Amino acid sequence: HEIIPPSPWVERFAKMICQGGQVLDMACGSGRHTRFLASHSYPVLAVDRDRQSLAVLRELPGVSVLEADLEGDSWPLLGMRFAGIDVTNYLWRPRFADVLALLAPGGVLIYETFMLGNEAYGKPSNPEFLLRPGELREVIKAAGLREIAFEEGLTASPKPAMRQAICAVRD
Repeated sequence: HEIIPPSPWVERFAKMICQGGQVLDMACGSGRHTRFLASHSYPVLAVDRDRQSLAVLRELPGVSVLEADLEGDSWPLLGMRFAGIDVTNYLWRPRFADVLALLAPGGVLIYETFMLGNEAYGKPSNPEFLLRPGELREVIKAAGLREIAFEEGLTASPKPAMRQAICAVRD
């Protein structure tokens, strides 16, 4: 099956993560960002509930995996800290604060997912899984993170979609 290249957003900002610092690839799916980050010598914790996806990633050097339900009652990452967090194409609002609490001082958050308007282009189309305009900005500001870059709107690649992306740092 085809290997999907990393998001240009993740490629652009991953170099801000301190070299050798552990990175969380949250809801990692097929692991395109896990592979990208590991290939740049970052130790990566790949988390997803899909056992099959994780089985493939388990073999990669520098990668550890955690099969977990990120939307359950218990928070499987409690007390952990990361130099970088990558979240791509995933949104579960009830855990925003928990995710941001995982970012160590100096840590870099790279977050990119779908926003309202995406229903015109396909899935996801449920507003529960689509960011409101400016929502990532509001969330990181409320958490005391410093914005490095922010984009929102229509993207053509890898397919037409409405997306929102932010890179932020915990000072």
